Amino acid sequence: MTRRLRIIHCLRAPVGGLFRHVLDLSGAQAERGHDVGYVIDSSTSDPLTERRLAQAAEHLSLGITRIPMQRLPSLQDFRSTRAVCEAARSKRIDVLHGHGAKGGAYARLVARSLRRSDTPVAAFYTPHGGSLHYPPRSIQGRIYTGIEKILAPHTNGLIFECDFIGRVYDERVGAQHVPRRAVPNALQPRDFTPHTPNADAADFLFIGELRILKGVDVLLQALARIAAHRSVRAVIVGAGPDAALFRDLARTLKIEDKVNFPGAMPAQDAFRLGRCLIVPSRAESMPYIVLEAAAAGVPLLATSVGGIPEIVSGTDTPLLPPANVDALTQAMIRFLDAPEVAKARAERLRAAVADRFTVDRAAEAVLAFYAEQLRR
Repeated sequence: MTRRLRIIHCLRAPVGGLFRHVLDLSGAQAERGHDVGYVIDSSTSDPLTERRLAQAAEHLSLGITRIPMQRLPSLQDFRSTRAVCEAARSKRIDVLHGHGAKGGAYARLVARSLRRSDTPVAAFYTPHGGSLHYPPRSIQGRIYTGIEKILAPHTNGLIFECDFIGRVYDERVGAQHVPRRAVPNALQPRDFTPHTPNADAADFLFIGELRILKGVDVLLQALARIAAHRSVRAVIVGAGPDAALFRDLARTLKIEDKVNFPGAMPAQDAFRLGRCLIVPSRAESMPYIVLEAAAAGVPLLATSVGGIPEIVSGTDTPLLPPANVDALTQAMIRFLDAPEVAKARAERLRAAVADRFTVDRAAEAVLAFYAEQLRR
């Protein structure tokens, strides 16, 4: 390392795959001697998040700054931008790395403001899907695309977690002049702990945010079709804005006794609750849960969206069309009929991801990109 950097990662909600990405990246940066900190939303909190933040604080020499950050654009953003700016100025940072639409907006607005006051700060942005999941012709899609176009000129570097998101960003925003890198989400050695389901594990498992976007409704409909003819159980792990809707749907489909909703928990703990992971998403970027399942050798049924094809590329892992109850039902039946076939396929995928997705490789690529743009 030729220069010790002072880096702040700015993100709204410290949950899900985005937060896992920041945890891994910031930890690896700190291990390499850099000073790292977070700026996050002050209103997002649950026991699991607080435990993870407490663990992260051990390597964050620049600490954790919590300010109000609303999910949707609002007048509060002006006050929040000033708060992020003050935190960045007081910590004398070199790099402000925004994650997600809101974190990315704050990072670039603040870097522009600091540069105008002769405080050189480089702004990097990792979209993580986020606002790019909105249909481009929808009102939300038009608003967020407009914001991205305004902010693009103030971006020193774009870092995409998969090639898919890079293509979508270019199609929507058209900022090909901005330097960029594709640095995929990555895995820790602990992720490769072999999957051993509990003796009473359910047949199928979902882990993730409980939103319509994640396709939990498709899973419940497929489960109901199978439950009409044979014994089957599922566990839905996670929390989110549509949790009540999915519980109501389970009751409507008369499968409330076939599905359990235990809340959010770490993926490694949740994997023991099921024999096959289902990822029925309608849209994704580079989902950590697919990487984690692949590393643990968990049999996987996933849709062909976002960066998932990049994860399974070169393997015999089949993918499913999104929002297709028939296709998911048939795939679930095939697993129930021949779980050993799915397990063997999962072990082949496990070997493949071990060679391609490592945190050390990702951290080195990001730091090299920082250095390249700072020299400019």
